[in-house]
Amino acid sequence: MTTKKTAHLISHTHWDREWYMPYEHHHVLLIELMDKLLDTLDQDPEYRYFHLDGQTIIREDYLQVRPEQQERLDRYIREGRIHFGPWYVLQDEFLTSSEANLRNLLIGHRDARPFGVISKTGYFPDSFGNMGQAPQILQQADIQNAIFGRGVKPTGFNNAVVDADSYESPYSEMIWRSPDGSEVLGILFANWYCNGMEVPVDPEKAKVYWDKNLEDAEKFASTPHLLFMNGCDHQPIQTDLPEALRTAAALYPDVEFIHSNFDDYIEAVTKDVPENLATIEGELRSQHTDGWGTLVNTASARVYLKQLNQQGQTLLEKVAEPLAAMAHVAGVKDYPHHLLTHAWKMLMQNHPHDSICGCSVDEVHREMVTRFAKSRQLAEKLVSQSAQAIAESIHVQPAEVWGEEAVLFTVFNTSGWNRNGIMEMDLIVDKAFFPEGPNPQALAQKVEKDALPAYQLVDSDGHTYSAEIKDLGAHFGYELPKDRFRQPYMARKVRVIFQAVDVPSLGYKTYALIPVQKQTESAEIVEAPGTSELIQVQGMMMENGHLRVTIEENGTATIEDKVSGAVYRGLNSYENTGDIGNEYVYRQPDGEITLTTKHLKADLRIVEQSPYRAVMESVLRWDIPAGADELFELEKRQMVPFTERKAQRVKNTIPLVITTTYTLEAGSNIVKVKSDFNNQAKDHRLRALFPSGIVTEDHYADSIFEIAKRSNTPAKEWVNPSNAQHQQALVHVTDGDHGLMIANKGLNEYEILQQEEGSTTIAVTLLRASSELGDWGVFETPEAQCLGPQSVEYAIIPFAGDAAQSGACASAYVYPIPWTTVQLGALARTFEQEGHAGGADGQKVELPLSKQWLAWNAQGSTLAFSTLKIAEETGDVIARWYNLNSGPSELTVQTGFECASVYESDVLERVKDTFEGRSQTVSGYKIVTQGYALG
Repeated sequence: MTTKKTAHLISHTHWDREWYMPYEHHHVLLIELMDKLLDTLDQDPEYRYFHLDGQTIIREDYLQVRPEQQERLDRYIREGRIHFGPWYVLQDEFLTSSEANLRNLLIGHRDARPFGVISKTGYFPDSFGNMGQAPQILQQADIQNAIFGRGVKPTGFNNAVVDADSYESPYSEMIWRSPDGSEVLGILFANWYCNGMEVPVDPEKAKVYWDKNLEDAEKFASTPHLLFMNGCDHQPIQTDLPEALRTAAALYPDVEFIHSNFDDYIEAVTKDVPENLATIEGELRSQHTDGWGTLVNTASARVYLKQLNQQGQTLLEKVAEPLAAMAHVAGVKDYPHHLLTHAWKMLMQNHPHDSICGCSVDEVHREMVTRFAKSRQLAEKLVSQSAQAIAESIHVQPAEVWGEEAVLFTVFNTSGWNRNGIMEMDLIVDKAFFPEGPNPQALAQKVEKDALPAYQLVDSDGHTYSAEIKDLGAHFGYELPKDRFRQPYMARKVRVIFQAVDVPSLGYKTYALIPVQKQTESAEIVEAPGTSELIQVQGMMMENGHLRVTIEENGTATIEDKVSGAVYRGLNSYENTGDIGNEYVYRQPDGEITLTTKHLKADLRIVEQSPYRAVMESVLRWDIPAGADELFELEKRQMVPFTERKAQRVKNTIPLVITTTYTLEAGSNIVKVKSDFNNQAKDHRLRALFPSGIVTEDHYADSIFEIAKRSNTPAKEWVNPSNAQHQQALVHVTDGDHGLMIANKGLNEYEILQQEEGSTTIAVTLLRASSELGDWGVFETPEAQCLGPQSVEYAIIPFAGDAAQSGACASAYVYPIPWTTVQLGALARTFEQEGHAGGADGQKVELPLSKQWLAWNAQGSTLAFSTLKIAEETGDVIARWYNLNSGPSELTVQTGFECASVYESDVLERVKDTFEGRSQTVSGYKIVTQGYALG
């Protein structure tokens, strides 16, 4: 083992694209920094390396303004003097989805591909906690290390016997293990990522500087290799670093000072690490700290951003990509790699930790809303094009099946599970183009004058469905032909509402709206399977075959799970507390009494009642404090630490009216909840409470490629009264026999509350209103108060037995995925006469009325489906699953397309080992990616 100390100085700048200044303010500084960096590399060969903060977007941002510098910049990347990647942005790991984390890594590698080099450093310098599956993800990307700044508390070199559990390490070096057993070398910035910044050249100052910094580094290092990060947030480069290193070398002849890089540093450390490194497992969320520095409450800062992000991620990964893959393998439309990458990049520009966490100045988050909209608009267009391309290739002969006047439409299920659900679709039953008639007003009157016939809704198997059909009258519309100018029209529309049953996963089903008197005699009309289980309503009670739901006088729900027999009472009361913290940290005023709606009386009514859906409404009128008192403003201005603030909420109140709708659908095992309110109060937090009655020590939350098991009780070091935590799609508690799960759409913060009798209550944050950024300065953020109308959605899912095997997890994963529907137009309806969409060779493509492109053994499985897409490099189909449980699970796949071979792939979508057959054993907590070479 090496005995001489080596000080590795790694030059970098931690580049938050936006934070305490708007993006373009930071952008100007980035241009200045990069100009200076290139000049320094040109002029000083002793300035050897610069680490570009692990994110390829810095190059993109720089060349946006300085395209003439591309050759110069790219040369230094190729030469390895500027270290580039592996991420596109430095994301917040817990507030971006599983697939978004992978797209970030994949696009980072894609950006680096032309250079032939990429930094294989698992770089997480400032993530607000680290995902437990990071070692597995990194291993699959051939990255053998993880460098991170948060999540673990080291105890120092001389304290080899630590009074802590397996999550803690005596050194800054440790083994980090994923739930599946994958391991990487973990290195913690024990002295943060600025412990080597602004190194003095003057010998006297250098002696003071290095005496302290060397001692601090030796305190935690397990090897003679000491890491010093030469830079900090937006730090300009230190151009005289080589001279400063010469000074240090003269002062400390027993220490070798080198201008280093992560590749060389990690190689050196790996050779010298001791055998007794601690192994830390799973998530690194600073569990063994006082609880005030976890920054977990960024999960509830500016909830509207989290909702927009959930919508954008879901639309891209669960709708746009699968539909584009279906259209591609069907041969009706090429996969739009370039457009999907562009949409992902726009979305991921909102994923850096200070952006998606909602902990920046207001200008930053205003711009984020626009980026979310742009990414979503592009995704919507791609969804429409893919669905239309498939629909136009469906082979229909209406005269023989449904009659010439049938109105046809297709329902796509882009989730990984067969699906039931309520469809609401607007269909055109008559249409007249402007060139065909006089003027728009006359056309509107013309298409609206005829009485509509009575319609029957039928699927391609001849099953009939109970449907509600509403006449919407005349509406303007237009087509954009590929060979001529736009074509405006007036159309007569109807809205069809019905329950679709058993729409195949990753496939579609076609339906027809038929005038009753026009039904052909050959059409066999039988009731659709599953539709016999209808909704029953009595007073404010609604039930189906799975659940009985009663809305109580105080607006809460009592739910009986007919499968397990469990009854859950008092679900979805609301809790309100003050918040004198900031965008990073929630802090309730000392001694404040928590307000709840449990003793209020709600106005109740039935909003909708049909054979397939019931909707009940509760309206609560609640008075809450208007905001924090004047002392709070003084404490903020004077930078009183949030843990020491004495402010309270004012006595005067302001109305908060919460309108809650509870929806139960036929055949469904979930209760959908939507809460609407107009927030006019400041400095407070609003949560929904779900008492489970279940006594348990642990709970489970959806995280990145895992359902993480977490303790209900924090570690003994914890002093923060709040123990809020991150979630993705769901959180649940269970005693093994039955459980209660709460799914959500963009509500990323929850807390498990322990009741006096020992049972657990799930608290989900709906809104947190704060007024300052926090951290190192005073930055007012009035828009973080989230004043104005708010709307949140979540779902209550009781279950029996195992959450994964029972289908509860699948229900939570499917819940936020929108359906895709498309009306079959004239091309499809005159297929035999005119022909239409064809493949790349010009051959006509004929698709059946119903189809499934990928089927797997989902029923009772502990696997969760994650993605279906096309790999850019190979053009192969990529599908991914992950095991939610510790035991092995069989994966059997059937493809609805010609497949030359099947192979194991990885998170970078590379070709690994091929295997025979279509079955694979997936070990516990494993992320498995399969590739299908098209034949």
